[in-house]
Amino acid sequence: MVWVITGVILILTAAVLAGFLYLKSKSIGDPESIIDYVQEHRETENMAMVIRYNDEDWVSINKDVPLPLASTVKIIVAIEYARQAADGKIDPQQKVDLKTLEKYYVPKTDGGAHEAWVKSLADDAENVPLSEVANGMIAYSSNANTDYLIKVLGIENVNKLSDVLQLSSHEEMYPIVSALFIPMELMEDKGFTKEEALNELKIMSLEEYRKRAINIHQKWETSPPQEKDKQEVVKVLDTEFQKVWSDRLPRAAAGDYAELMKLLNSKSYFSKEVHSYFDPVMEQLMKNPSNREWLQHAGQKGGSTAFVFTISMYATDKEGNRIEMAFLANDLSNLEFKKLSNNMNSFQLEFMTNSEFRKSVKEKLH
Repeated sequence: MVWVITGVILILTAAVLAGFLYLKSKSIGDPESIIDYVQEHRETENMAMVIRYNDEDWVSINKDVPLPLASTVKIIVAIEYARQAADGKIDPQQKVDLKTLEKYYVPKTDGGAHEAWVKSLADDAENVPLSEVANGMIAYSSNANTDYLIKVLGIENVNKLSDVLQLSSHEEMYPIVSALFIPMELMEDKGFTKEEALNELKIMSLEEYRKRAINIHQKWETSPPQEKDKQEVVKVLDTEFQKVWSDRLPRAAAGDYAELMKLLNSKSYFSKEVHSYFDPVMEQLMKNPSNREWLQHAGQKGGSTAFVFTISMYATDKEGNRIEMAFLANDLSNLEFKKLSNNMNSFQLEFMTNSEFRKSVKEKLH
């Protein structure tokens, strides 16, 4: 599911597309439209697709081109959460006050993701275990949960992980919610008009942009944003500011994320202890009984902004067939976004379950 907010921000949504890859005989959508889109855009650098099937390169288009990841980057946070849990550095059962998470939540900027997660909890819940915070980050794509986990895990540790995993194209992460406040900070601290703040953002180095986001994030520990501050941010962030924010989200190449999906699919790169914490968070697909009938395991995370659609996934079916896929698209029109979000599920299903369709994909896109 992808939520659309008119006039505000469509931020890092894709509530993991958790219903994907089930009910094989009832796939809805047009899988051919994904092939058409890739064919039309393969010569640009705004789209990349990598698919591997049973260790064979099936599709490899623009695999080394870094593109914004949107919420797909939360996979890295989930892995670091599982690593630290396995090492005993954090306690997955540690209670987290829901009011603490509110510090990092800006209404109308996440497509209702955080609110949907909170509604899924018990009506009288005042706190949840840290494991549920991680679950909400992946299952509902809560940005507030993501920024809280970044604080708990340590931004330095999260960013070191891409080096450990040899994801050479991966840009450093930063708190995604606090970055929304950079335009308002420029206007308040430097007295910029909206136009001046926008121009400043466009020429600002990515290093300075990340530094500002981290500084704002750290300030919130002692001086969290008030409701009036959050309301003002929503008013300030018009389409032009949203575009700058979207373009500066952490980027990586589809080839690197396909490799990462292979590591996760193998169940052998990380220890069993790591997977005991990671799988319940990442493999939301397996919570659907229909998926458990034909899949050994499967995990995926999607993401979107008003201009971006991304997804990375892995799966192994009951017959032992393995698939890893990474798809990244940027600078989308509204029509292109709808085409991708409405039809990606049917493309995945057809690819996994229909040998003739797989053959067609290879012929048209290899």
